[in-house]
Amino acid sequence: MSTKETITNKLREAFTPESLDVTDESHLHEGHAGHRPGGETHFSVYIVSPAFKGKSRVERHRMINAALAGELAGSVHALAIKAHAPGEAA
Repeated sequence: MSTKETITNKLREAFTPESLDVTDESHLHEGHAGHRPGGETHFSVYIVSPAFKGKSRVERHRMINAALAGELAGSVHALAIKAHAPGEAA
């Protein structure tokens, strides 16, 4: 299973999102710190979930980082996050 699939599955299990988009942006970081041949090092996440209702941006990021702790400690060098509750402006 690819790192992108692992991230997608873990976020679906943890947050039951209404919307989820995980994008591998590793190709944009060639030659930068953390990049490896084959990619799967730099990702962006856009997620909309009721789990984020009433949570601050920092709390939302912490929740996602906790769900992906294994990946962030291993193969994932960078993770850009946009996390919203339903009905919030994107």
